[in-house]
Amino acid sequence: MSSQPAKQSCPEHTIAGSSNNIFLNYCCYCRFPDSHSSSMEPGNNTHFSKFILLRLSQGADLQSILFGMFLSMYLITLTGNLFIILATITDSHLHTPMYFFLSNLSFCDICFTSTTVPMMLLNIRVQNKTITYDGCLAQIHFFILFGELDIFLLSVMAYDQFVAIRRPLYYTVIMNPRLCGVVLLTFWILSVLDSLFHVLLILRLSFCSNVEIPHFFCEINQVILLACSDILFNVIETYLTTGLMGIISFSGILYSYSWIISSILRITSTRGKYKAFSTCGAHLSIVFLFYGTGLGVYLSSAATHNSKASATASMMYTMVTPMLNPFIYSLRNKDIKRALRRLFSTAPSNE
Repeated sequence: MSSQPAKQSCPEHTIAGSSNNIFLNYCCYCRFPDSHSSSMEPGNNTHFSKFILLRLSQGADLQSILFGMFLSMYLITLTGNLFIILATITDSHLHTPMYFFLSNLSFCDICFTSTTVPMMLLNIRVQNKTITYDGCLAQIHFFILFGELDIFLLSVMAYDQFVAIRRPLYYTVIMNPRLCGVVLLTFWILSVLDSLFHVLLILRLSFCSNVEIPHFFCEINQVILLACSDILFNVIETYLTTGLMGIISFSGILYSYSWIISSILRITSTRGKYKAFSTCGAHLSIVFLFYGTGLGVYLSSAATHNSKASATASMMYTMVTPMLNPFIYSLRNKDIKRALRRLFSTAPSNE
């Protein structure tokens, strides 16, 4: 009589040669039949079809409250950003580089939020915590794609304001329509390639069965920690991307705003100075919220494992900032307000 296959533990993630390395070594435990002992070799030998998302809270009494809150935030995000896109398209006065990038930011915010929130709302509604393996990979791809586009667009919008204030006479020459189109196309190409590369690196990993993600969506830094195979390249790529696209772009934004603030300080009018500081401060608050929580999640994932704190921080840059962007960047703007009034005033007459 043949014996039952023994329960084997998956090998620890080898991230560095030293056990004192800053990256954590995880060990997940799962059952592999003897005939599948080769599944630890490099390659995608995954023996499961679904991940389990543990959401923000396991309390049944909080699910209805979370559903209502997240649905409200999602609808506000959709409505606010759609109004910005319609206003910039219909009003010829807004056909400038600033509003060109702003409308693209609104579009990316809609897609960025739609990558995670609808699935989360559906799972809460039907009491289903699972997401398919292919669905998880697709979510990771689009999440990284639109997240990186957000980073690029926030950076170029800061540069646009820098040029408008520091080089006003050369603004139309520097920020010409052709350059803006090329820059946007470059952003799309870089974001698509990097998101695809992240997915390809995940495809080479082997996962344990019954994997649980302590999150409300498939965030890449949480997914790779569930793998039973070597995640060295995944960790290196994640940190390189965070460093290059996160820290460098954030530093560029801070540099641009430092020059903008120095120019504001030279304004003689107290009212004009207050208004400029108010607008600049609102922009910086969104930048700090987006980059602060995003960088915090990805740079601290190797040192701390407070899944609830990580999920809350992820909620801030995936749901809160896209919801606030229309109010901060646009609805405080007289040009946008005028365009929206024209849009609403002409809508009844066209029916």
